[in-house]
Amino acid sequence: MGSMTRTFAELVQARWQDHRPGLAFEDQVLSHHQIAAGAAARAVLLGELLPRGAAPHIGVLLDNTPEFPQWLGAAALAGAAVAGINPTRRGAELARDITHTECRVLITERAHLPLLDGLRLPGVRVLVTDTGAYAELLADYEGAEPEVDGRVGPGAHMLLYFTSGSTGAPKAAICTQGRLAAAGQSLVGHFGVRADDVHYVCMPLFHGNAVIADWAPAMAAGAGVALRRRFSASGFLGDVRKFGATYFTYVGRAVQYLLATEERADDRDNPLRVGFGTEAGAVDAARFEERFGVRLVEGYGSSEGGAAVQRTADTPPGAIGRAVAGDDLAVLDPVTRAECPAAVFDAGGRLLNGAAAIGELVNRGRSPFEGYWRNDGAYAERVREDGWYWTGDLFFRDADGFLYFAGRGDDKIRVDSENLAPAMIENILARWREAAAVAVYGVPDPVSGDQVMATVALRSGVGFDPLGFGEFLLAQGDLGTKMAPRFVRVVERMPVTATNKVRRGELRREGFWSGGELWWRPPGEAAYERLDAARLDRLLGEFVERGRRELLTP
Repeated sequence: MGSMTRTFAELVQARWQDHRPGLAFEDQVLSHHQIAAGAAARAVLLGELLPRGAAPHIGVLLDNTPEFPQWLGAAALAGAAVAGINPTRRGAELARDITHTECRVLITERAHLPLLDGLRLPGVRVLVTDTGAYAELLADYEGAEPEVDGRVGPGAHMLLYFTSGSTGAPKAAICTQGRLAAAGQSLVGHFGVRADDVHYVCMPLFHGNAVIADWAPAMAAGAGVALRRRFSASGFLGDVRKFGATYFTYVGRAVQYLLATEERADDRDNPLRVGFGTEAGAVDAARFEERFGVRLVEGYGSSEGGAAVQRTADTPPGAIGRAVAGDDLAVLDPVTRAECPAAVFDAGGRLLNGAAAIGELVNRGRSPFEGYWRNDGAYAERVREDGWYWTGDLFFRDADGFLYFAGRGDDKIRVDSENLAPAMIENILARWREAAAVAVYGVPDPVSGDQVMATVALRSGVGFDPLGFGEFLLAQGDLGTKMAPRFVRVVERMPVTATNKVRRGELRREGFWSGGELWWRPPGEAAYERLDAARLDRLLGEFVERGRRELLTP
């Protein structure tokens, strides 16, 4: 690729008159030119629909259909910002997302219309894409060429994407045209994306991952895109083969779901070259490569773009990598703001000084974070008076500067005055062959601090074997004695968000009083026993006796 493009609108324009296959969806194939033409027509329509003087914002409440990238392109040309609306939100929360981002136009489809019933959306024009009225409306704008609004520059808002926090109303992070274009072009260079590649977009486009890490580099390189309406583990490999996909992104538990599908002798017979994402874990990444012959590249990037960690060839097992060029990343004590000491490991790989080494990841250099829409308080939590970007995520760093993810800010577990990293425990438990997915978090201890609890989703057809699980734990040399789960909850399927991230807040709130199949390891014992009603009553009685009754309910 030649000179760097300053705005995303220029990338949309560059696809005009490019008649190669550009987008595949189900049995439909559109050329790059057709997608650019569709974006151009929608951009002209948008110019007429958006009221003068109002924020040029549109909401897109769609599955991954060809309409979504065409409206993203239209917004880029028109100088508008797209708020991706999460279809798993409901009622007042859904209405709040639309009105908070001041969307004047909402693009949706008939399948999602019931979500809007009874919502108060004053001043919002709703367009329903799979209707005759919509087709007639667009017909008047066919033939438009992709012209860029004169007010569009690198600083024009392009995306308002909601962070998937577990508490409070989601925040709408801002991404400008300049940052989106730069991100796409950077990934082209990092992964060697070619024009003949095909990017498989199976993560939801209302989330930043699919747009920034999958669609944007495809646009920057002129590569093709294959859309999946919604992620499907069972449909993944068939889609990859059908569309000739070479690259995909993932977040959350997507990789675990893929590994939980039935193995076939021809799993490695696929065109994929690389997968890029977060939260797969070293164990499952190795399993994925062994089974499918596809390298997974794990990275870290805060949703808001404020800090990034990149894996290199010399990254040790369990580490994420080092800071990307230009970032001055440090692991700091959030109270004293002093830098945490380097991690110390024993011969088995156990972290020995978690209480001192685990801190918050902070970018002390120039951060690309561009703020939140109408949320100064949240901005102040991220960028404080020192001008640094505080990620809210827990990390530790080894003596060579490699960074290890320890958990989200509210995930820290403190057992007997020792800080434990839930992400580290999860990576160990993921080695258990019976587990399809694992989540580790802290639950209250009757005396003080926390106890470790794990929720485990088992592979199909497998029941929980308490003896086998206990023997597995004893065989893990890097599992410290305080890291072994005190409680284990067995579920059929891990509760996740629409982007396949585990609902840790929900699991933490439910704790060991949620019912279901619960197991526990009595103090001083290595074996797990069923936590029946009588045992649970005795345990909960300890909270009352110790004066910690307030911890019995979420």
